[in-house]
Amino acid sequence: MKTTTDTTLREVEPAGTNTPSSLPGLVAEHPFLQGMTPEHLAILTECAMFAEFKKGEVIFREGDPANRFYLIRSGRVELEAEVLERDRMLIQTIGPGDVLGWSWLFPPYYWRFDARAATPVKALFFYGTWLREYSEQDHNLGYELMKRMAEVVIKRLQSARKYLVELRTEGRI
Repeated sequence: MKTTTDTTLREVEPAGTNTPSSLPGLVAEHPFLQGMTPEHLAILTECAMFAEFKKGEVIFREGDPANRFYLIRSGRVELEAEVLERDRMLIQTIGPGDVLGWSWLFPPYYWRFDARAATPVKALFFYGTWLREYSEQDHNLGYELMKRMAEVVIKRLQSARKYLVELRTEGRI
């Protein structure tokens, strides 16, 4: 297993469905990217690689630079926020078919929460900084990514709102 400079991301050696030749198909098949043009899918594939995380492994931390995102293939990821300096609050649990990470697209490009693997996770990793650069050159690509990521942001906000309503109803806040 090769380790990249990011200690929470490991490149997965080709085996089975994690072969370089399967990457374009997996990118094209992910629900988040359905309907993208073949040209845009080729760019996304160019910016992608396989990633795996062990149960309990931190994928990213709130406040760290956001330069990537993931499309979850298998497993569950818990999104958490810090509360009162030491406590953690679960915001949402996401799984196969979901997108992890939107902060790479919106300034100031820092993570807004923590992400931790609740189970072993297999994902597609995308270099967000590269995609921002491609989006500056191809505004149609940028529009498609912005539109899709905006949906992710809305889902996260709705999940956080629902959780706060539950806490309020239970008298915990």
